[in-house]
Amino acid sequence: MKINQVEELVGITKKNIRFYEEQGLIIPKRNLENGYRDYSLEDVDLLNKIKLLRRLEVPIEEIKRLEAGKISVADCLDRHISHFTHRQQELDVMKEMCREMIEADVHFDNLQAESYLEEMKKLEKGGIRFMDVNKTDIKKSKQGPIIAAAVSIVFFLAMIIFICLTAMSDPDTPLGFIAIIVVLFGAMIVGTVIALKQRLKEIEGGEIYEARKY
Repeated sequence: MKINQVEELVGITKKNIRFYEEQGLIIPKRNLENGYRDYSLEDVDLLNKIKLLRRLEVPIEEIKRLEAGKISVADCLDRHISHFTHRQQELDVMKEMCREMIEADVHFDNLQAESYLEEMKKLEKGGIRFMDVNKTDIKKSKQGPIIAAAVSIVFFLAMIIFICLTAMSDPDTPLGFIAIIVVLFGAMIVGTVIALKQRLKEIEGGEIYEARKY
């Protein structure tokens, strides 16, 4: 069967299916006549198993080990229960801290954050994890440069396409001029990509992180 049918039967997107293929979790046969993927009911069943385990937040690597017979379902899920139990403990701790602050009738202007932060540090030493503020802020800081770079690149590509189409409709347009313009916009695209990489590198491990240390 085709991927569209599999998508409908399993209830996951083509992108998900392709991803699982790339990860080696599913290897559909090929149609000998046209070379296209030919999914079977066994593939559908396997994808349903993967879907179930992923919805239970079982990592891809764990599913690979399950498929290879290196671990049993019971062992995998038993470890996963331990993970959920630990996470629930973390949530319980955070809920309790929120209750303490409510009962203390704290307001933003008189909130003694230092004492709570010190308590958090002690809890973290015991294995409790709180949200990483730096990672969250860094992720948000990346969005702006990425969007700006994407808009610029799309614009430059649109200009290259426009110039090429114009040249095709007007044979009198000097080829040298067209080549210069195309190279110019191509260089702008390359420069934009390089600038974006440099900016993301700065955000990831440089100025943004240093500014948010506390």
